Amino acid sequence: MKTNNIFLILAFVILVVGFSSCKKDNTTRPSVSNPTNISTPPVFNSSLIYGVMTDQDGNTYKTIKIGTQTWMAENLRTTKYRDGSSIPEVSDSIAWQNLTNGAQCTYNNTQDRVIISSFGRLYNCYAATDSRNIAPIGWHLPSDAEWAILTDFLGGQYLAGDKIKELGNTHWSNSNTGVTNESGFTALPAGYRNKDSSFKGIRSVVNFWSSSQPNTFYTFGRSIDSNNTGCYGTLNDQRNGFSIRCVKNF
Repeated sequence: MKTNNIFLILAFVILVVGFSSCKKDNTTRPSVSNPTNISTPPVFNSSLIYGVMTDQDGNTYKTIKIGTQTWMAENLRTTKYRDGSSIPEVSDSIAWQNLTNGAQCTYNNTQDRVIISSFGRLYNCYAATDSRNIAPIGWHLPSDAEWAILTDFLGGQYLAGDKIKELGNTHWSNSNTGVTNESGFTALPAGYRNKDSSFKGIRSVVNFWSSSQPNTFYTFGRSIDSNNTGCYGTLNDQRNGFSIRCVKNF
């Protein structure tokens, strides 16, 4: 009888421990739909050969040659200009709206290093085009004409998007079936910060700055989103916070 009681007690303990473990696992597992749970590096094109470059913060990036150009294959995340001076990080909404000089931030002002490493930082145009240079030595912010060279090489702006987006749904919430990343550019959907300071579009859109300014208020750029095949030219308010990809000097 005592032996039977011992077996019953052991069975009860095992049942309770097993139930507790399952309950804990269910309550702590992160939601895959939450962009802050991103914990994987970009998915590069494994059939291509990438180079490497380093920014003034010491961050390293993959680079890729596409036609006659060599591009960064990741979004810029430096916090310094080329001369070593800091690019102010501005999280406050009112302060962002009223900026007339260079600033940077992260999406939703996150401090998660994994998210920043995946998506990079967002810069207003004042930072992107500052005379102190946001690009590392040997690199520069592409002009609108240089963006056009890229998209023309890949079949034009209406088709180029699918050829430069990261393949799959590791970072894109929805990806066209025709996405190939055959160029190796590996466009990442960092979202953007609007001039009114609101954050929008992470995992579904990326906007890039160019150096071409038709006037003192607007600057040309490029936009890629999850629902279209293109990499479209845009005209943007300079107070917006966009991503940056640098191109190598000839």
